[in-house]
Amino acid sequence: MNYNLYRLHSSLLLQIWAALVVATNSTTWFGTAVLVTNMRNFPFSRGTVSGILKGYAGIAAAVYTVIYILVLKDSDSKLLLLLTLGIPILCLAMMYFIRPCAPASGEESSDHVHFIFSQVASVLLALYLLITTIISDVVSLNDTVSCILVLILVIVLMSPLAIPVKMTLFPAAKKRNVPPSDSSDHLVPKEGESTPADSLLTPSSSATTLGSSYESEDALDAGMLLAVGEGAVKKRRRPRRGEDFKIREAIIKADFWLLWAVSFLGIGAGVTVLNNLAQIGVAFGLENTTLLLTLFSFCNFVGRIGSGAISEHFVRLKMIPRTLWMTFALLVMLMTFILFAFALNGVLYAAIPLLGICYGVLYAIMVPTVSELFGLRHFGLIYSFMGLGNPVGALLFSGTLAGHIYDAEAAKQSSSTCVGPDCFKVTFLVLAGVCGLGAILSIILTVRIRPVYQLLYSGGSFRLPQASGH
Repeated sequence: MNYNLYRLHSSLLLQIWAALVVATNSTTWFGTAVLVTNMRNFPFSRGTVSGILKGYAGIAAAVYTVIYILVLKDSDSKLLLLLTLGIPILCLAMMYFIRPCAPASGEESSDHVHFIFSQVASVLLALYLLITTIISDVVSLNDTVSCILVLILVIVLMSPLAIPVKMTLFPAAKKRNVPPSDSSDHLVPKEGESTPADSLLTPSSSATTLGSSYESEDALDAGMLLAVGEGAVKKRRRPRRGEDFKIREAIIKADFWLLWAVSFLGIGAGVTVLNNLAQIGVAFGLENTTLLLTLFSFCNFVGRIGSGAISEHFVRLKMIPRTLWMTFALLVMLMTFILFAFALNGVLYAAIPLLGICYGVLYAIMVPTVSELFGLRHFGLIYSFMGLGNPVGALLFSGTLAGHIYDAEAAKQSSSTCVGPDCFKVTFLVLAGVCGLGAILSIILTVRIRPVYQLLYSGGSFRLPQASGH
């Protein structure tokens, strides 16, 4: 049995649940730690891992909602007690099972099956949450039925445990990772290359994790001092795209700011709708907006987990940059906001799911893209900086733009609540323009980084960047 692989999957599953548990408590640092760990644990499946983790984080609020309604019986004090004591105790208990471990030296066939199982389990969980939320909102349930529904929820939520159980009871025979000589779909270290790091606690990089031939930073520094002393070299070269960047090296790159701008514009537009979804529903004449919120949350999950899997497939098959899917998402959002602005009959139930999917795509695609362009060594810091686009976009588009226009329209109606399509019409038109600008920038970024993906994924597998002029 491949014990390292077993520990990798056990670690991923535990961190999925940890992300699910803590996601709605706004612990951004925890989510980043989970992403950093799993980007390094599974460098050959970055899109898939990102989709699963972001997907579970996206449906975390729905899990809490079901527990709040069916178990806690809408008790605010019990919910606060659960969040204050139960969640930290659960997180501390899970910390014992998290172990640093080295990534597999190549792509395991079992990885693909296990990821598919995890994706199917998450989709079933999302569907179950959607159905349960609708039923509990429409029908009054007794205690027995509520307990049964929650028990089923726990079983579906814990179903990924089948992976480590299966690997323990039915261990796979160890296979020598020696691919055919004419195959390029491997990453066997060659002469002069280093092997994968033995521990995530050891400083690692994207190149190191993938069998890089680059020397350690200390060795490079020592060699540089000798070269400078001999007058042969004056300074070290800067990293190229696809290699490991420090934050100060990344922020001077045009690709960094293009990616940041695309994230800021797209996610900022999406979070504006999410933050004002209840007011939007009321403005369009709906009294109960629970169904809208449920639809948006479910489709947000679909966008996250689906875009991770789809981008992973096409990046390996056609070496298509992941940012192309961000472009498509922004174009769909543009058309959706135009539909919102014209306030056509029934537009809410058609547009909200589309916005949810696109919002999820932008969130999930950002994670592997950052790691591929700027490496894994300082991924956490660089990704966190990219994440600033979310609060900045919420402040400008949701708090300032949408809030100011809504209040102005409500004042015209001499009411604190605005009703009618004019409440958000200007906001939707501005957001359509924002998404159009984001799509243009995303196209420019996609064209710029296409050579990078051709180098990284030549032959269908993540490979080392070769020396080039890009």
